[in-house]
Amino acid sequence: MKVLIATHNEHKKIEIKHFLDRIGGFEVVSLRDLGITEEPEETGATFRENALLKANDAMHKTGLLTIADDSGLEIDALNQEPGVNSARYLGKDTPYPQKNEIILQRLRDETKRSARFVCAMAVVSPLYRPVVFEGRIEGVIGHRQQGSNGFGYDPIFYPLGQGRSLAEYELEEKNEVSHRAIALKLTLRYLEELKGRE
Repeated sequence: MKVLIATHNEHKKIEIKHFLDRIGGFEVVSLRDLGITEEPEETGATFRENALLKANDAMHKTGLLTIADDSGLEIDALNQEPGVNSARYLGKDTPYPQKNEIILQRLRDETKRSARFVCAMAVVSPLYRPVVFEGRIEGVIGHRQQGSNGFGYDPIFYPLGQGRSLAEYELEEKNEVSHRAIALKLTLRYLEELKGRE
């Protein structure tokens, strides 16, 4: 089964492909593989809306079964920012280490550091109705950046009950607990059902 991952983010592609390869039977391609350089503007008010928007756009361009996710970090002390604007927060071209430092500065005197990563994963196809699966992981924002694995806000996010940031997890470990992993497990269950219908 050919599956398009509708992202230009290589880290996301690697994580999703890693899961699909576990099951086998999927030919995974990305927007970059197909020479598609444009993505739709993320105008949705929720992660779910943005995931569907991206998946539908790519599916209509290619006719392929498409997976798209929209995910981000919600920090309670910052009124759930960055939220759906996580990728564009503090400027789309601002490097994440710099974004993370700014967030840490804003929370410098804050005792309430609760936060969560949220992922909405949409699967759309010319043959079946669209579906969206959601994963979330609760945690806290640390006091400094830690770890060199992962990407984005991983170095400042500590899952509840853990003494290390997501950026200190190996890929295999992260793929057991992350918000994207939770959404992906539900997505894969659905894709296996689709394979069974073929």
